[in-house]
Amino acid sequence: MIELFKLRKSIPFMRYGRVTTFISLATFLLAVWALAGKGLNLGVDFTGGAMLEVAYPNTVQIDQVRTVLEKTSFSELSVQSYGSSRTVLIRVPNKAGLTGPQVSERVMAVLKTHNAGAELKRLDYVGPQVGNELYENGALALLVVCLGIMGYLTLRFQWKFALAGIVANMHDVVIILGCFAFFGWEFNLTVLAGILAILGYSVNESVIVFDRIRENFRKMRQTETAEIIDSAITTTMSRTVITHAMTQLMVLSMLFLGGPALHYFALALTIGILFGIYSSVLVASPIVYYLGVTQADFVKAVKPESGAMV
Repeated sequence: MIELFKLRKSIPFMRYGRVTTFISLATFLLAVWALAGKGLNLGVDFTGGAMLEVAYPNTVQIDQVRTVLEKTSFSELSVQSYGSSRTVLIRVPNKAGLTGPQVSERVMAVLKTHNAGAELKRLDYVGPQVGNELYENGALALLVVCLGIMGYLTLRFQWKFALAGIVANMHDVVIILGCFAFFGWEFNLTVLAGILAILGYSVNESVIVFDRIRENFRKMRQTETAEIIDSAITTTMSRTVITHAMTQLMVLSMLFLGGPALHYFALALTIGILFGIYSSVLVASPIVYYLGVTQADFVKAVKPESGAMV
């Protein structure tokens, strides 16, 4: 296995377990407060509405397009560059009594009064019923993934690890959702896909640490549980740094160079990867420790043979 560095002594992570758990709880509660107080800024994918791709003959200023549209009845909309400086993507929520084509006609009429060269390239429309179904199905997908992770960790390790793993994973999910709620970033299907990807990514990191903890319990039988967990985390740190650094470089390239279509997807992944490292090491492991995992959970006692002298 390639190692970036090798530490001779274990870092006493469990000594600061209560502090890191408190920080995690405080961050979690702040995210819940943001979700409850502000709520998610749901995109057209979930609320329903029209999405227009409009091309201009020359470079167009996004702020000017937004200002022109906000002076009309379409005040609650989203305008962003799409692919080039001459193309914009406009998302318009559902309007009572208006169909998708009617919305596009009114929007294009306003845009053409400002710039006669504006041309509609694409029109997508999501009805309110379809948007609601997508929202419900997305929540169901998130629940199914969480239950699958708990089942997998229970079968591979033990229920204490399953509980710790799912708490750490939900910690990451709530933090991502809280950031999107607090800053008012648009939450759409691509962001949901990013969250589902982070669930798998984060549980993989937890499994690596859990597997080393189980291995240490079998090898270090005369060692305290805290030292066993500290050793497991320390010996996997090099692998963690290499893996997360490479993944984060790829995600940051999507964030800064991928354009509007990948922006919020990459943003969700960026937040999830950063907190995924933290939760796998400083949330899941302390929870396993406080749940009282012992060698007896993995090492079976050797029974004396019948007739043998005790």
